[in-house]
Amino acid sequence: MQAERGSLAVPYLYGMKQKPSAVIFDFGGVLLNLDLDSTLQAFARLGIPDFKKLFTLYHASPVFLDLEIGKVEPAAFAEGISKEIGRPLPEQEVFDAWNAMLADFRLESLAFVDRLRQTTPTFLYSNTNIIHYEVFQRRIAETTPYNHLNDLFHRAYYSHEMGMRKPHPEGYLHILADQGLTAAETLFVDDNADNIAGAQAVGLMTHHLQPEERIETALAWLME
Repeated sequence: MQAERGSLAVPYLYGMKQKPSAVIFDFGGVLLNLDLDSTLQAFARLGIPDFKKLFTLYHASPVFLDLEIGKVEPAAFAEGISKEIGRPLPEQEVFDAWNAMLADFRLESLAFVDRLRQTTPTFLYSNTNIIHYEVFQRRIAETTPYNHLNDLFHRAYYSHEMGMRKPHPEGYLHILADQGLTAAETLFVDDNADNIAGAQAVGLMTHHLQPEERIETALAWLME
């Protein structure tokens, strides 16, 4: 039997709420604020006013998808952007515009994960790329109490290292198998509806984090 708690389907065991045995968190939009408009504006200044046709947080052309699964190197990515628009762009300017969407860390959310991992196995599963990865890993050391994002988790999984990305089932299944986790006892938290659907398809418990929500309040029951 299941009862709904907001967007989270909470299993019940003999009338008692069953906590997950492990939690997998998304990164962008959950632990890090994203500002897509800043990237759109940065590319507009480079002469690409319709960059949104190539990329949004919910859709991307092949050049972005290839970057997220580590299929292309940053230089090839920049070249691919130039080809998409039909003229060359300076490589570093492409990288800077691409990184403009990375805003500030949610410090209270990071602290929540830090506390949670003391009692519950915690994992990260992020669709990201080496260009963003190098920037946010540097910034977390510069702007938070943590030296590296990986320090907050028992294991962090990044799409560009795995060669697979959400919402495809193989990524979720890989993490479950790698960690010996049971899907029905593992909670997956993400702000993207497609990623939530992909997780549910392999049997994971899910919480679809809404724009106004923060994990330290929406998931406070995990610490009870």
